[in-house]
Parts: sequence; C-alpha cells; structure tokens
Amino acid sequence: MEQIEFCKGGGCTAKLGPDILDRVLSRLPAQKRDPDLLVGFDTNDDAAVYRVSGDRAIVQTLDFFPPMVDDPYLFGQIAAANAMSDIWAMGGRPVTALNIVCFPQSWDLNILGRIMQGGAEKVAEAGASLCGGHSINDNDVKYGLSVTGLIDPARVLTNVGARAGDRLILTKPLGTGIVCTAGRVKAADPASMDEAIRSMTTLNKYAAKVLSRYEVHACTDVTGFSLLGHLSEMLGMKRRASGSPDAEDGGGQVAGGRQAGQTDQTSDMTLPDSTGQTAGAGLAGNSNQTDHAVQAGSRNQSGSSPLGAVLHTSTVPHFKWVREFVEEDFFITANGQRNRNHLGDLVEFHNTAFWQQELLFDPQTSGGLLAAVPNEIADEVLTEIKKLGLPCSLIGEVTDQLDHILVTA
Repeated sequence: MEQIEFCKGGGCTAKLGPDILDRVLSRLPAQKRDPDLLVGFDTNDDAAVYRVSGDRAIVQTLDFFPPMVDDPYLFGQIAAANAMSDIWAMGGRPVTALNIVCFPQSWDLNILGRIMQGGAEKVAEAGASLCGGHSINDNDVKYGLSVTGLIDPARVLTNVGARAGDRLILTKPLGTGIVCTAGRVKAADPASMDEAIRSMTTLNKYAAKVLSRYEVHACTDVTGFSLLGHLSEMLGMKRRASGSPDAEDGGGQVAGGRQAGQTDQTSDMTLPDSTGQTAGAGLAGNSNQTDHAVQAGSRNQSGSSPLGAVLHTSTVPHFKWVREFVEEDFFITANGQRNRNHLGDLVEFHNTAFWQQELLFDPQTSGGLLAAVPNEIADEVLTEIKKLGLPCSLIGEVTDQLDHILVTA
C-alpha cells in the first residue's frame, strides 16, 4: 500500500503559533466595515459569515495542512473533516468544497489519488458538492479544502457570547497532537493510532445537528490553538502576559500558566458549584443569537465585563494512552508549548498533573465542538449527543467570578 511520510509537524500542529498570528493581524490596515459582513477575522472566529439576503448568508472557511498519518486515504479523510468543521461550528451547513493540493510531481500519483478519494468521500458524507480545486508542485504534501456553507443570519453561532452560568460541552476527546507525535516516531501502537484516527475522521456534522435544536450562546471547534486557547477566545480574553519573556519565545519550554498559590485572585471569590451557577450570575433571557453573540463578545473583549471559567480535568475526555505518552515517553508538541506560553496567566492550575496540563494545551486536528449552553438544558443536550455514540462530556462552567480559566480536579 502506498504511504506518505510524516512531516516535522502534521495536521494542526503545523499551524503558526497564536502569538505570531496576533502580531501579524494587528498590523493589517483597518478595513471599511461592510454591514453585510456579519463575522470577520476581528474575533478570531472559525469562519467568515457574509449576508447575501435577508434570510441567507454564506459561511466561508479554508483549511489545509501536512500529513499526520502515513495512510494517504485516511489523511484525505481527516483533512476534509477538519476543513468542513468550521462551517458546523458556526451553525451552518457546507454546500460546496474546493480541493487545495501541494504535492511533489515526482511521487507516485496513486498517493495523490488516494488522498483526494478520502477527502471526496467525506465531502459526500457531509452532503456537500466537491467542485474542483487547485494544485501546486511542492516538495511537501499538503491537502485541505476551501469550503462554502449556508446559514440563516439570525442563527449564526460565534466563538464569543458565552454567559455566566453557562456549562461547557466538548464533543470529542483530546490528545490527537500527542498521539500523532508518538506515531511519528513509531512509538504509538496501532490501537492508540486507531482510536485517534476514528475521532479525527468523525464529522462534527452530527453533534452540530443536535446543538442546532437548542439555545447555544457560543460555539467553536477545538483545533490547533488547543482547548484552553479556543476557550480563552470564547470568553473574550485578551492576553495579559504580553510583556513577559515567554510572550516572544516560540520555543519548547514549559512556561506559561500559573499554579494555585501564585496569586490570591481567587481567594475572595465564590466559585461555581457543580451546576455551573454563581452568586448573582443567572442567565439572560433568550435573544437573537447573532445579536447577543456580537454584543457579549464586544463587552468581554473590551474588558468591561470579564468572564472566566472553571474546567474539571476529571470530566475532560481524552484518548486512553495520552498519560503514558506524556509521563513515560515525554511526547509533547512544540505548538503545545507555544500555546502554553501564549496564554500566560490566563490559566491557573490547581491540583493538575503535568500530563493533564499538556492535554489542555495540545493542538487538536479535527477536534470536537466546544459549546457554551444554558445550565438548565446542558444535561439534556449532553444526553442527546451521547445517543449518537460520541464521547462528549460536560467539562466546566463559565463564571463572572473569575477573570481567567481555573483548571481543577
């Protein structure tokens, strides 16, 4: 069987670090605001949303990367599932896709054929149409899709808008970066790779369909910036450690994050109980999803109404071999360390083992959806998603009693 070689960083571990992107995007010239551009890049969201009529908008996204597995067919499936995920995270449905291919023309073209076959089958499973694409002769293999979807402008989900009292649902286990790093050096047994591949090839279409039946305040898919990175965006956090030495360090040192006892910020605060309620928090009434998402996100990002979250490591789903790979073999990713350094003091760890911290900073490829839902419906939503056989979990709650993310047992 034809195989492709692992590259230095495959899948979403190959992404540029968030600190680099922040610096580059901050230098772009200001654009005249188009009133029909409902979601642009200013909130670091999953996809762009552009209104074309009163009840219709298009959702646009693009994603591609090098291989993280050596089977070309599976690589194509994973890349396609990952690229289309952004559409579902926004509440839309993909309708068309275009291939993006970088491939050495001196290689066996059967390999390219298998990659594109895997991608085409996932596009078909999504109910979308593959309409063409573009290819480049390159020294390294890269593959992905440019995807266009449709959505009702009144039902757009964004990665901002979470409210105090919301509970957080994660629909896939974590650890793809760690497992694939072990696989790259042939240290992962077939069972561990199979578990990760099964997750990465599962479309977020199915979890998104359940979420579409309920009130959701914020939603994103967990990919290269890790669970903690994407959650910080959902809470509208601005990085407060930009002046620290770690902020400019793109290396692999384990630095960012604060341990309990490092600060007394939480000493006089009332933490949420197991239901996600905080003193005086409450849930706002129902409103148009697009409006409240944009308004809440603006408040959070401006810092006038900061939100935090409490994550419970005991409920975070993960692949069963992750702890062994980190503790015994020290398989961690460079981008995981960049994620850690970038977040700085936005994260506080309390009774959290090193392997659990690495899991939360681990860049995910074709990761699950992270959704903030009202407390009173969270258990029902979780039950409905679990009926699909997805290993989802309630992993924490949003609170206005913290201005950072507290990770505890």
